[in-house]
Amino acid sequence: MNLYKEKPLWERSLCETLWHTEHWRRGKLIDYTVDTNLCVYQGLDEILKIMFTGGTQIALANWYIAIFNTNTTPTNAMTYAVPVYTEEDEYDSATRPAWQGGTVASRSVTNDTNKATFVFNSTSDGNTIYGGTLLGGVGADVKGNTADADGRMYCCSLFTIGKLVEDNDTLKITIQISTADA
Repeated sequence: MNLYKEKPLWERSLCETLWHTEHWRRGKLIDYTVDTNLCVYQGLDEILKIMFTGGTQIALANWYIAIFNTNTTPTNAMTYAVPVYTEEDEYDSATRPAWQGGTVASRSVTNDTNKATFVFNSTSDGNTIYGGTLLGGVGADVKGNTADADGRMYCCSLFTIGKLVEDNDTLKITIQISTADA
């Protein structure tokens, strides 16, 4: 007699990412939200490859945050090569900001000491930022790049509230990645 009742996967483990987004205008914080995301299949598959089958890890220096200006609901099928959303690239930096995680502690890691910062320029005036994604790969720093053969999408977040940006507005994004065995 088997006394073990198998729980569904969603009751057994959890890999979650929280997006803390600060919206600054003229030196004042005008909005702060915390949103969850979807860890896409491409990202979850990469974890399994790296941990259990000898897959190649993406170097810490090659993780970046992209933001998008379409109201696109994340799906598991999204990939680096086919993100579905339209990336917002009208901000001052020539490249996507790096995600620089700190020390792993209590099954969690975050970039809270080095937030990804987007300062918008005049061509972005009136655009709405609907979400963001965490991308990795050698060429993942290039705005709009979907052609990097080694590029991977880990997760994608649709913000609860879109961020209507003006010239010189700043978004500061902190991503907290956590795991648990439920």
